[in-house]
Amino acid sequence: MDGPQSTPRLSQARHHVRLARPYHACMRVLQSPSELLALVGQDVATSEWITVTQEQVQQFAEATGDRQWIHLDEERARSGPFGSTVAHGYLTLSLLPALVAGALEVRGVHMAINYGLNKVRFPAPVPVGSRLRAQLKLLGCDAIDAGGLQVAWLATIEREGSDRPVCVAETLARLYPQADS
Repeated sequence: MDGPQSTPRLSQARHHVRLARPYHACMRVLQSPSELLALVGQDVATSEWITVTQEQVQQFAEATGDRQWIHLDEERARSGPFGSTVAHGYLTLSLLPALVAGALEVRGVHMAINYGLNKVRFPAPVPVGSRLRAQLKLLGCDAIDAGGLQVAWLATIEREGSDRPVCVAETLARLYPQADS
């Protein structure tokens, strides 16, 4: 699979959430969740580009049971509406955690969980071989139980060379701080 892994790890030594991948210069690092409060309404981070492969599409089809020809039959898809196989919309959406983790690190977080989605749209297809990145705008940040924050993001996934996004999603996450030692 090209691009970042999609399984986060929790670093107990430094108390922050980040994917198990090397640090990249484009990553924005916040020293604590409270720094998010000052960023509401702002574009916060942009991820690196990742490439969507046919292998990813195949694995997603197997995992979800969505084996429509437009995703898997490369020969038939060449004469289809997009000229090649395309990624599932939900595969594109499922790349968000990896894209976000490659763009933004919030230190002092013990646990981060996906809380849900307010709205998701797929305005354009993702032909296999496309390079994608995410733009993250912080829509809101509210205090919740256990000293946590609920953050609302506008995540726009772009395809390189396209004037239309391939996914626009309002996502919700809950961040819980590291307990004081």
